[in-house]
Amino acid sequence: MSEPSSRAKNTILALRGARPTILPSLLLCDFANLEREVRLLEEAGTVCLHLDVMDGHFVPNLTYGMPIVSALRKITKLTLDVHLMISDPSQYAPQFVDAGADAITFHIEALPEPSALLTKLQSQGAAAGLAINPSTPFESILPFVPQCDLVLAMSVDAGFGGQPFNPVALERLAHLRKAAGPDLLLEVDGGVNDSTIHQCVSSGADLLVVGSAIFRQADYGQAMTRLRRVMQA
Repeated sequence: MSEPSSRAKNTILALRGARPTILPSLLLCDFANLEREVRLLEEAGTVCLHLDVMDGHFVPNLTYGMPIVSALRKITKLTLDVHLMISDPSQYAPQFVDAGADAITFHIEALPEPSALLTKLQSQGAAAGLAINPSTPFESILPFVPQCDLVLAMSVDAGFGGQPFNPVALERLAHLRKAAGPDLLLEVDGGVNDSTIHQCVSSGADLLVVGSAIFRQADYGQAMTRLRRVMQA
């Protein structure tokens, strides 16, 4: 792994110090009241926000881009974790760092030779890592894990809603934790809720991306408290 910048080191240390921690996925938030949503999440004890960026090409859905990251950077000091589900991460990922992203994950399926981009993002000041879909052979990511600050094991295929939690993510988390040791940050995304969050933590997950189990609840603080209770049981 290349030597991370002081900014990247601070991000990594902050996330390690908070683990395990819940990352609300803003995809389901009320974008008409974005600052209010962020304040509610801050009050609920959130330390990191998760942003799902989809380009309509690598995945069929289309979400948001750099302007939302930039807007969030202006209104909060929370860590911004950006998950790029896009076809050309080499072109766009550095721009997300410039916009204010603290951590970036991009897909091994989109860039099978990711070393150069990982190094570039780390030199820019971001914690950098790879994401992998459940249907992608696990072996494709393993040679590059030593270069990563974090690895995102998807528990559903990226970009498709309504999928059940795929337990292959648990196997991958456990393997990575055993093979890479305690320093590597392990993230899981997709179907993480009251029923699955404890299993994820038990398998080694540090960063737990949660969407509907927070944003489809009336009180974000109560939802986060309940999830933490189950997570830490």
